[in-house]
Amino acid sequence: MTLPTVEHETAAQPRYSILWLHGLGADGHDFAPIVPDLVAPHWPALRFVFPHAPVRPVTINGGMPMRAWFDIVGVDLHVRQDEAGMRASMDQLEALMARENERGIPDERIFLAGFSQGGAIALSGGLRHRRPLAGIIALSTYLPMQEAFVAERSAENAATPIFWGHGSADPIIPLTRGVASRDLLQSLGYRVDWHTYPMPHAVSPQETADLGQWLSALLA
Repeated sequence: MTLPTVEHETAAQPRYSILWLHGLGADGHDFAPIVPDLVAPHWPALRFVFPHAPVRPVTINGGMPMRAWFDIVGVDLHVRQDEAGMRASMDQLEALMARENERGIPDERIFLAGFSQGGAIALSGGLRHRRPLAGIIALSTYLPMQEAFVAERSAENAATPIFWGHGSADPIIPLTRGVASRDLLQSLGYRVDWHTYPMPHAVSPQETADLGQWLSALLA
């Protein structure tokens, strides 16, 4: 069973898909409004897929049930990581990609995108995926399970382009956390197109514009 989704096609018979994972406590509707601001008229037809994360208790929020890709125990994101929850979400991401394959979109025309913990799953799942992807979009996020990642990463996505945007005043996932993840990926040879913005834990109009330029080059 694939997750429920919010979907938007920019034209009939889409040639590319962008699977976009929301942040903690949000849902698939959260980033749907970005589509008209992001998409350029000359792009090929796209299918945007915004899945809803499962509802689960989140420890850092007093055990309150909410949509989350994995549990968060505390502010130190490297301590007691919910590896089981992360791996379950990566499996769900694989199911969403397989559904796009069934709908006529091959892996090499699939982009993975995510904000905050959604970005953590997009990075972790995309760079472990066993067939080449079109690209990965990481927004205000970090790479979890780093020791396991080094052993489990996929050679097929070693050259996959990555767009990474992060706020310099992010109080939720500090810039230093994003920089450390970026540095690890770059040390392993990944192509990270890195951008910082004067913003908190958010997405800015300038970031959307920069992402649009990055996508334009890959969709040309």
